[in-house]
Amino acid sequence: MSDLTPEDIAAIRKEDGGLRALLRAQIDIGKARRQAPTVPAPRRPTGRPPGAWPAGAAPVERTPSRHTAADWTKALDDYREWLRTADHPEFMDEGQICGCTGCTPPTPKEDQ
Repeated sequence: MSDLTPEDIAAIRKEDGGLRALLRAQIDIGKARRQAPTVPAPRRPTGRPPGAWPAGAAPVERTPSRHTAADWTKALDDYREWLRTADHPEFMDEGQICGCTGCTPPTPKEDQ
């Protein structure tokens, strides 16, 4: 609308409803310039409710560990022994105590 002169506006005002028609035309032109949003293609039907497992299917069950508690204890004891034989800075200073589970030797359990 910046290319309109005051004379053009005066001529438009003389017409019956001219200014209103001009402004409505400007709105319609602006709407036509906009592109319509692209609509994504609909998903193909699966035949089941959204989020449900397909018929005859179930979640995968957790596989049990192949290692027993004794195996884990032995592995941790081996790791602690390796730490003692390796260059571990926490063991070089007698006053320094490492609080990690691997460095802390297990306390003997009393018989119950």
